[in-house]
Amino acid sequence: MSALLFDGADWSFETIQRIYDRVEHIALHDLNLDVYPNQIEVITPEQMLDAYAASGMPIYYGHWSFGKSFVQHEGHYRKGYTDLAYEIVINSSPCISYIMEGNSALMQTLVIAHAAFGHNHFFKNNRLFREGTDASGILDYLQFARGFIVQCEETYGERQVERLLDAAHALRSHGVHRSARRRRIDFKAEQARAQERHAHDERMYNELWKTLPHAAPTRVATSEDRLARLLDLPEENILYFLEKTAPRLAPWQRELLRIVRLLGQYFYPQRQTKVMNEGTATYVHYKIMQTLHEAGNITDGAFLEFLTSHTNVVCQPAFDDRRFSSINPYALGFAMMRDLERVCVKPTAEDWEWFPQLAGCHDPINALKEIWAEYRDESFIAQYLSPRVMREWRMFQLVDDPSEAHLLVEAIHDERGYRRVRRALAREYDLSYSDPQIEVVAVDLEGDRHLNLQHRVREGRLLASREASEVLALLADLWGYPVVLREVDEHGNGLREHLCEPRIA
Repeated sequence: MSALLFDGADWSFETIQRIYDRVEHIALHDLNLDVYPNQIEVITPEQMLDAYAASGMPIYYGHWSFGKSFVQHEGHYRKGYTDLAYEIVINSSPCISYIMEGNSALMQTLVIAHAAFGHNHFFKNNRLFREGTDASGILDYLQFARGFIVQCEETYGERQVERLLDAAHALRSHGVHRSARRRRIDFKAEQARAQERHAHDERMYNELWKTLPHAAPTRVATSEDRLARLLDLPEENILYFLEKTAPRLAPWQRELLRIVRLLGQYFYPQRQTKVMNEGTATYVHYKIMQTLHEAGNITDGAFLEFLTSHTNVVCQPAFDDRRFSSINPYALGFAMMRDLERVCVKPTAEDWEWFPQLAGCHDPINALKEIWAEYRDESFIAQYLSPRVMREWRMFQLVDDPSEAHLLVEAIHDERGYRRVRRALAREYDLSYSDPQIEVVAVDLEGDRHLNLQHRVREGRLLASREASEVLALLADLWGYPVVLREVDEHGNGLREHLCEPRIA
């Protein structure tokens, strides 16, 4: 009987099962990967475009921005400006991998290896995902979220729900807990608590309450320091603060903010691990495809097809190439994984100096698995970007000082520049550096109830005035009272102030 998994480009579901079984054997026994149960879904190009629009999720609530995203992707795809991804994978248990029906049998093998085992292992084992997400509960929570939002649209009107979701989406990047505290989300528990809150509101609701006169607001005599301690200020998670504290939000509106906030927190580890996640999946698919070819499970022609696709995926245009836009996370991640494998097996004197704990260990898979489990992009690059990779990539650090007429090459790939280049590149993947640091710092409950926010400016990078004003207007609508955003330098000196009043509904 032939050892070939397939012959030619055509495939059937029996072929997919045969491919999956062989890839699974290599992943679990040869590479010792640890994965969630897999669920493979074959979808059409239209379904892939729809998955793009909804963050890859099989279940998601409705919002106009998803339709806008669908139309944009579809237009570019139909005109040939962009290609569709070969797969999309979801951090859930079971781990759902979407594969395109138009893929060849070889590409189906590649994407199963890449997504169903490479990404899957990373999702299950990386500390950020392990401690910050709930893979077993996300699908049930998405089902609850969609049903709850549909119910709100029927009860309060689509326009009211849409306006609140618009505001919540605008603040989504400032709706996460970046520190370890309160990071872990148990979606099943969240769903149960939401249902309990809704049932309580239903029991307590009575039309007679509307006939009671409104009491004048009670003035709270409290110092700013005591109030700050009471509200646990400063607070970086603005959506969380609004959900708990905004005085004019109804219970259903707070629940919508909570849904957007929890889903934003669920996706936050993916923003921190793009290089590592894609590098891991690319390294895993490379090792699996190499093993398949050596075992005679795929032909030389199929392996050549794989190498062509793989080379395109890990291509990194030079800085002066017209195709260059940024560093390709697949390329950088894969290059670093392969280089660490070399350090483990065939170290040089330089490797012994830079990576004494890895050099010559002759166990690259377990060494890489430990790294995959414990690092994010910023710390991974800061720790493991080697001089060899910097030389091969011809890396250098460029400084653009607005006060100077010329750009300055601060460091290059030489003995004096290695650590500076590595440090500078790692910082580009540090979200605490790249994302604006905006916090709620004070609330005036004794006067006009205005909300005070502060943006700590780094390296003179102020917020764009127009975008800041638009987002603050949405924030003021949620808060219900004036919002003040002050931009300050590293020493606390004021640089600029934005004031926004809530708009009348």
